[in-house]
Amino acid sequence: MKNIKIQYLNDEIKRLEYIDGKSDWIDLRSAEKVELKAGEFKLIHLGVAMELPKGYEAHIVPRSSTFKNFGIIQTNHCGIVDNTYCGSNDWWFMPAFALRDTVIEINDRICQFRIQENQPKIAFNEVERLQAEDRGGIGSTGKQ
Repeated sequence: MKNIKIQYLNDEIKRLEYIDGKSDWIDLRSAEKVELKAGEFKLIHLGVAMELPKGYEAHIVPRSSTFKNFGIIQTNHCGIVDNTYCGSNDWWFMPAFALRDTVIEINDRICQFRIQENQPKIAFNEVERLQAEDRGGIGSTGKQ
């Protein structure tokens, strides 16, 4: 088990919980009330800062219901927090773009994260042609 030091913005923020066996992802909540008009952008404060274990990074993505419930999309589609972003002022945010007018309340679940090991060291070996079997290119598996 990995231990993560976590700092909360204030006591109003609901504490994170990992529900073993239910999901590999942990919900993150808005730390502020946010009112957005269609076409507006905002970095939504998530109310946490963490000290991730060395060699790990966090991937932050919207929840499956985020667009349906709030009409926002995450502008970078996947946020990456590396383990060096770990100070008391290194708060986590969700960059959100509103596609409709919306109100997000404090503690609304708007995104989720998981931690993963950093990519191992790799080397690229240039070749003239790959020898593996060809699948047929993009879209080759059809619609159904």
